[in-house]
Amino acid sequence: MTTPGPGVLSAETIRRALDQFALPANDQQVVCIQQYMQLLLAWNEKINLTAIRDPLEILNRHFCECMYAAVAVPAENGRLADVGSGAGFPGIPLKIIRPQLQVFLVESNMKKATFLTEVLRNIELPDTRVLVSRYEDLGEELAPLDFVCSRAVGEFGPFLSWAASQRVAAKQVILWISGRDLEEAKRTMDWEWRDPIPVPQSLRRYLLVGSRKTLLSA
Repeated sequence: MTTPGPGVLSAETIRRALDQFALPANDQQVVCIQQYMQLLLAWNEKINLTAIRDPLEILNRHFCECMYAAVAVPAENGRLADVGSGAGFPGIPLKIIRPQLQVFLVESNMKKATFLTEVLRNIELPDTRVLVSRYEDLGEELAPLDFVCSRAVGEFGPFLSWAASQRVAAKQVILWISGRDLEEAKRTMDWEWRDPIPVPQSLRRYLLVGSRKTLLSA
């Protein structure tokens, strides 16, 4: 297990940031955040995992904003797939703050998938798997899902149709999305959309949450 190094944010700083998002965390969860951030910063020197370099900004943008879904949606337990996981956001932060979730990290880029595997090797996150694949090629490996989520989907239409299909059978979809993309995402007719949820400490970032319509009419 990785021991947090001297350059990692203090537990007090982490708790103060989480408090602004109404996210209480125990000591072990704080340590997991420190360990994950240390790995992220080290690997980011070798492969491009995040354009954000400042640890405090990483804490707020990548950790707190991802974990906020745990209370805003809420995402408490069940099966969750993080599509286009990249450096592990939002899947790993959600797993840290809600350890009862079963999480699938879907990432087609081999270098990024290798990083995700290294995170899971160093941090105890049971019931978490890395799937090296394009999401379009997955179905029964994931189904049924309680949540499918993404911060990095390129085209909303194909992704949302896939998530609503019987192959995947996702009950809810969660998108971390900018204000300018809200209307495009909401055009997909397979989902019943909630009002966008503003992300704390941001001006134009939202959580967009949808429930599958075929599930609602069943």
